[in-house]
Amino acid sequence: MNRRIGWLALTLAALAACGGGGGSSPEPAPPEPEPPPPGVSGLDARPANRTCVALDRAGSTLAIAIEPVLTSLPAFEEPVALRQAPGDDARWFVLERSGRVRVFANNEAASSTPVFIDITSRVDSGPQEAGLLGIAFHPEFSTNGQVFLSYTRPGAPLVSFVSRFTSFDGGQTLDPASEEVILTLEQPFPNHNGGNIDFGPDGFLYIGFGDGGSGGDPLGNGQDTSNWFGALLRIDVDGAAPYAIPADNPFAASAGCGAGGCPEIYAWGFRNPWRWSFDSGTGELWLGDVGQAQWEEVDRIELGGNYGWNVREGAHCFNASTCDTTGLIDPVAEYPHAGGVSITGGYVYRGPDIPALAGSFIYGDFGSGTIWGLVDDGNGLAPRELAKTNLGISAFGQDAAGEIYVVDFFGGGIHRLVPAATPPVEPVADQLSATGCVAAVDASQPAAGLIPYVIRAPFHSDGADKQRWLAIPDGTTIAIDGEGDFVFPAGSVLMKHFSLGERLIETRLFMRHPDGVWAGYSYEWADDMSDATLVDGGKTRVFGNQTWIYPSGAQCLECHTAAAGFSLGLEVAQLNQDFTYPSTGRTANQLATLDAVALFDSPLAGEPDDLPQLADPFDASMPLDDRARAYLHTNCAQCHRPGGPAPTALDLRHDTSLRDSNGCDAVPANGDLGIADARIIAPGAPERSVLLERMRRRDAAGMPPLATNLVDEPGIALLDEWIAMLEGCG
Repeated sequence: MNRRIGWLALTLAALAACGGGGGSSPEPAPPEPEPPPPGVSGLDARPANRTCVALDRAGSTLAIAIEPVLTSLPAFEEPVALRQAPGDDARWFVLERSGRVRVFANNEAASSTPVFIDITSRVDSGPQEAGLLGIAFHPEFSTNGQVFLSYTRPGAPLVSFVSRFTSFDGGQTLDPASEEVILTLEQPFPNHNGGNIDFGPDGFLYIGFGDGGSGGDPLGNGQDTSNWFGALLRIDVDGAAPYAIPADNPFAASAGCGAGGCPEIYAWGFRNPWRWSFDSGTGELWLGDVGQAQWEEVDRIELGGNYGWNVREGAHCFNASTCDTTGLIDPVAEYPHAGGVSITGGYVYRGPDIPALAGSFIYGDFGSGTIWGLVDDGNGLAPRELAKTNLGISAFGQDAAGEIYVVDFFGGGIHRLVPAATPPVEPVADQLSATGCVAAVDASQPAAGLIPYVIRAPFHSDGADKQRWLAIPDGTTIAIDGEGDFVFPAGSVLMKHFSLGERLIETRLFMRHPDGVWAGYSYEWADDMSDATLVDGGKTRVFGNQTWIYPSGAQCLECHTAAAGFSLGLEVAQLNQDFTYPSTGRTANQLATLDAVALFDSPLAGEPDDLPQLADPFDASMPLDDRARAYLHTNCAQCHRPGGPAPTALDLRHDTSLRDSNGCDAVPANGDLGIADARIIAPGAPERSVLLERMRRRDAAGMPPLATNLVDEPGIALLDEWIAMLEGCG
């Protein structure tokens, strides 16, 4: 999310109508549309919106842009890697997490993605961090046809496999029957499986594994060299079967994994080394290690290096009582969770198109969509933000020329770093009063073009009262997708006031810019409530006995996810209720009102009474099951749904049956939090339900994971009552 967005002051010029020399009469004005009948619409007409429009976003100071490429290809299904074979720049290979590798021509005319190999029948891709995760072409692929795949099979709960496959048709496909298992690793938890593999310039195969999963490294694997967890391995697949140990591996003298260290280990101390690569210019190994709850880090890997997890997260003590940093290697760069939540390592740029990036390591964040470069500023490498995107950056790719590509997990497309052709844009207005979205005489009031709305199941916001408005550019309309979510046109702005008692404390603007990218901006109100000032990078502030969190732009996108359609709360089931419109004093159904003033691109699918409607979670007259499911839909399902960023398969959308939610009577994948016989949702047993325990906490294991400091006691009471009455998952 880019917080530096250009705004222009928009004014209207008065137009004078002049009678002229011919004496002809002026054209008559078109008739005013008749207002909708009272009771059907709360508004007389759609308000003109001349000022509250999202304009162009400010770009990188290095004049870099991200553009889609290979746009004639069909979307890939959850792509997690993009590679070229050695010496072959005519083709690309994409890994789909379910177990397929697809191949396609490296040109814009390419329109088909034939299957290179399909091992979906062997792959367990149920957990969000499992599946087909890595691919490595043997350096002699053109002659020996060997390709190595890293994937997970079913186990207790998973088993990681690294296997060799061979092509017998000149590299056009791989034969699934040719699999030779190189090594396996039984995973104690279904997350942090690592999975990246690649051949180094030394000809050896490098393999990355996470710490075994759960949260906080409960088994202490990060600093334990007697197993492969939390480590980068290096093996010789051209030596003795199934592999040999390079002589200079740090524990090469060990006969096997034990007190003397595993002979396969090259470096250790990682939490989840999801993506890493070798610099095609120098051979150095650069790695992005996914952090716990505070820091993401970039490491430059040395033979025998210890990178600190779980003594440290980034360069910071993870547990202050046991923080001996002796022998630990500092990260080259890090960023806090105000900037993102899950680093994706990339490549060192070696292409000709963007000279300013030469020698810079490019990396991004899966949650925020931000892309950075470690750029040489004359005093060494310094992080520089290159782009804000709405992409779920699961991987980067690099072609033979050294240009860098970006893989979008959610949209299934491929993008590329290119020189920016547009001039710099002014940043977003520092004062709320200058945005065009509030009244000129009173910044606490909306501008004339905004439409107020309420939702049936509000988000937990630490007890704050909220007011909401939407604005779309004149001449545009809102689409409604198959799930009932509103799809807003470019230029749209959503505005929300937050108040504690009578005190306005924050206003958030969520904008869809002309390039289609959503971005969020937080404004902090002055003590006299005369205006609000843009908060850059997030902050906290104490009001009485309450600490309020102003989110960063990146944190906005941690909740406003691509999987949920970005604009949370604006969906048919949430807006299907009556509202009294201040401008007319009329009470009417919100959907009927927006339909009547032609805000939608097509008529509603039915009368409001026939359309979905969420329950009010705290209306005791409504069924308990409906109320609980509405609460979970609003507060959890933006992440916990198919394609969402949460590292589990949990689906808490209100229209997903409890049986199909992957949470009812399900063993928690990310730790039991000390609960005996724990389940995510234990029917009839709230005390065994991890979901409730996470809601009670405000530490790294708590949910929601950001933007709240107060436990939602009414919400917990609601879900406690609901779980207690459940007799099963049917």
